[in-house]
Amino acid sequence: MAKKENESTKNELIKNGDSAPSNALKDRRTILTAKRLETIVAILLGITTLLSAWASWIGHLHGGIQSINFTKSNNASSQGTAEYNLGMQMYLSDYMVWNTIKDYDYELASAKADGNQKKISLIKEKIKTYKEHNISEILSEGIKWMEKNNEDNPFKMPKMSEKYFESGQETFNQSKELLEEGKRDNAKGDSYMLVTVIYSLTLFLLGIVGTFKNMPNRIAVLLIAVVFLTFGVIYMCTIPLPTGFEKMNFFEFNK
Repeated sequence: MAKKENESTKNELIKNGDSAPSNALKDRRTILTAKRLETIVAILLGITTLLSAWASWIGHLHGGIQSINFTKSNNASSQGTAEYNLGMQMYLSDYMVWNTIKDYDYELASAKADGNQKKISLIKEKIKTYKEHNISEILSEGIKWMEKNNEDNPFKMPKMSEKYFESGQETFNQSKELLEEGKRDNAKGDSYMLVTVIYSLTLFLLGIVGTFKNMPNRIAVLLIAVVFLTFGVIYMCTIPLPTGFEKMNFFEFNK
């Protein structure tokens, strides 16, 4: 009887001795436990949330700059139209001034033919006064070119007519540049919105990790979420920040 009890006790000790080290060794070999997995998911959820908020904010900044550039472009276009109309009026005015000067020259030639010195002096004075008060800088430049090249009309000067519309054309070019810049900001804003979509998908995957009972399934979903998160971060880093954005004082960006 005593012999059987000793054997039973011995077998129990051997069993307990074998199982305890085996379980401990098994726990040591299990690197990614359920608790550690939950910790990793919680950390990734926080990081993804912060990145998603950042991408959303930068995207809104691009949208605001886009609206500003579009507004400036419209204003510049309206100003360019006004300057173009003003140039047209100056062109017509200078043409009329030149025709008037030619009429005075005919009167002067007639007075010289008659030999009337008094009339000649009056016409010369009239021509001088008229030129001082009515000739624009562009027409004056054309007259100098005409006299230098022995021409009979200042409007034959190369690119004479374009000079009246240079200001308007320059403003139109500024309007076009602002429009293109607004389009670029719009594209950048759309790209940041795509980044937020990627982060949202990452948050969804991280959120459903705990719904799976099997550890391999959890790890598989977690790895997919990490891939999306990594892709979103890399893609976001390739998108330029808004114009004038400074990292050290971004809270003062809109001041």
